[in-house]
Amino acid sequence: MSKYTKQDIFRMVEEEDVEFIRLQFTDLFGTLKNVAVTKSQLEKALNNQCMFDGSFIEGFVRFEASDMYLYPDLDTFAIFPWRPQQGKVARIICDIYRPDRTPFEGDPRYILKKVIAHAAELGYQFNVGPECEFFLFHTDEEGGPTTISHERAGFFDLGPVDLGENARRDMVLTLEDMGFEIESSHHEVAPAQHRIDFRYDEALATADNIMTFKLAVKTIAKRFGLFASFMPKPKFGVNGSGMHLNMSVSKDGRNMFDDPSDPRGLSREAYYFIGGLMEHMLGMAAVTNPLVNSYKRLVPGFEAPLYITWSESHRRPLIRIPAGRGEAARVELRCPDPASNPYLALALCLSAGLDGMKKHILPPEPVSISVMEMRREEREALKITPLPTDLNEAVRQMEQDSLVCEVLGADIVRKYAQVKRAEWNEYRKQVTGWEIENYLYKI
Repeated sequence: MSKYTKQDIFRMVEEEDVEFIRLQFTDLFGTLKNVAVTKSQLEKALNNQCMFDGSFIEGFVRFEASDMYLYPDLDTFAIFPWRPQQGKVARIICDIYRPDRTPFEGDPRYILKKVIAHAAELGYQFNVGPECEFFLFHTDEEGGPTTISHERAGFFDLGPVDLGENARRDMVLTLEDMGFEIESSHHEVAPAQHRIDFRYDEALATADNIMTFKLAVKTIAKRFGLFASFMPKPKFGVNGSGMHLNMSVSKDGRNMFDDPSDPRGLSREAYYFIGGLMEHMLGMAAVTNPLVNSYKRLVPGFEAPLYITWSESHRRPLIRIPAGRGEAARVELRCPDPASNPYLALALCLSAGLDGMKKHILPPEPVSISVMEMRREEREALKITPLPTDLNEAVRQMEQDSLVCEVLGADIVRKYAQVKRAEWNEYRKQVTGWEIENYLYKI
């Protein structure tokens, strides 16, 4: 059931003195975009009559078919707390439609909505709780981003050692003003690294919330003269930033992953969901870890997963089963990073899990010790598969996974692969400081 009607939007805009409305959408690679209209154009916007040129949006359409319409999702209306209190600014998240008024198949939000609709036909609701990590760095004299921070705080430290404590506090309060239920916030492992956890929700709302979360965090950081970075690995020698996804499937209001009669407290559906994730993880990696830099995080020594394993006791596998049972029973996927497009990432996670449930794909036995402590022969004997080690390998695996190609669509896979290969090839041409330092003097 919808939360807001058109009349509700008109009323709130009047009562709250809103003058500008940002019609937001997300491009193929997870970048938030918007078209702003004034209050006088609100009726036109709510009647799905706002058009924009899609030819300039990365991954959308070709030049000869550029006209697109924005269809506002009324339930996503929210007022930005950081904007002026007179002449306020609000936003509505939009779906993208073609000129013939059919949904644009390249809209990441539409891709997720299709998978959610398929799950609903089976009676399922997909619930997701993300764990979003980020860094707070200083800016330079021109206000540009740097990777400089003077703090040395670590896991769960507090002020005055945690120099970002006040900024993080304002981020939490701002997010609560926008309707988020913040469960916790704290300093993370690396200096200048932070985490704010908000309550799980159904998948589409969670993907919308992730995009809103990143915008709010960056905006409040700027107020403090800081730059918030969601880059997976901005600094050498410290932990990178992840976006772990805690997932469950419910049916008729019951968490289907819970089974008190099972020794681990997990249902057959939970095992199948894990099996599906493991089966398709190689093909999903280019989306869950979409940058050249993403694979600098997935390296030994920094807690990030390297192999496709699962565990209920060990904290560092690809898939971890947190302690909660009953309604809290869930599966935690630990490889995604905050550079990923949340709509595409959640669409693939749900599709992979449903594929496991449909085909009864059982995962291998859980691994109770660190895979890094195993010898190569032990890993091979257990048929433990490594995650892709670079973006080029991940793109190749994506193109070979029929489920991933079906969910995203052939045109999206082709465009995504084209852009990511170009990114990889441009990176390969670079000569890094490490190469100069290690080779120049002795060759």
